[in-house]
Amino acid sequence: MNTEIIKIILAFMVLINPFGALTLFLDLTRGYTMANRRKVARIACLTIFITIGFFTVVGESLLKGLGISIGSFQMAGGILVFLIAINMMNGAGNPVKPDQDNFDLDHVQDTLPSTASAVVPLAIPMMIGPGGISTVIIYSSQISGLLQMAAVIIAGLFISIFCYLALMAAGRISRVLGDAGLNIMSRIMGMLLAAVAIEIIVNGLRTLFPDLS
Repeated sequence: MNTEIIKIILAFMVLINPFGALTLFLDLTRGYTMANRRKVARIACLTIFITIGFFTVVGESLLKGLGISIGSFQMAGGILVFLIAINMMNGAGNPVKPDQDNFDLDHVQDTLPSTASAVVPLAIPMMIGPGGISTVIIYSSQISGLLQMAAVIIAGLFISIFCYLALMAAGRISRVLGDAGLNIMSRIMGMLLAAVAIEIIVNGLRTLFPDLS
């Protein structure tokens, strides 16, 4: 597999981090049949894939339309991702994603069909939030051809499938890892994310100051 795709998959995995959404998924689907749980997981992961695909295609045009240089956005996005990584390593979770305790789950289950709750709040913003979307736009801004665009979309497909498998195994994963295990995994993800953030910042500096290369 192309190393660029692996790098993008790693970035998406640590940012989207489906393990952080397992508790919300279990709460949202409490009392659902297995078929309905599969439906919620499928729609949530399809939403993630569509979001990645959409911002991959329009990301660079969006920056140009707003008059934002690629280097500036890389710097801003890299700093945002680094702050997320620091919080994750400190055990504080992702600061730009909502706290699951703030969700009125009974209200959500009473008023929204499973398809709606799969999109909001499960997929957006719990799984793919501002950090993930920013990273997609950063990678899309570096695209120079259809093959590189396909690499980002393929990476999005892989992470979407991984998220689906993680959600379908949510009960078993939660029992095996427990809160302590999920916390340790979040800290490891944070460390990997910090490395991704530094690379984004370095690329932004090189874009803004070509002489640094």
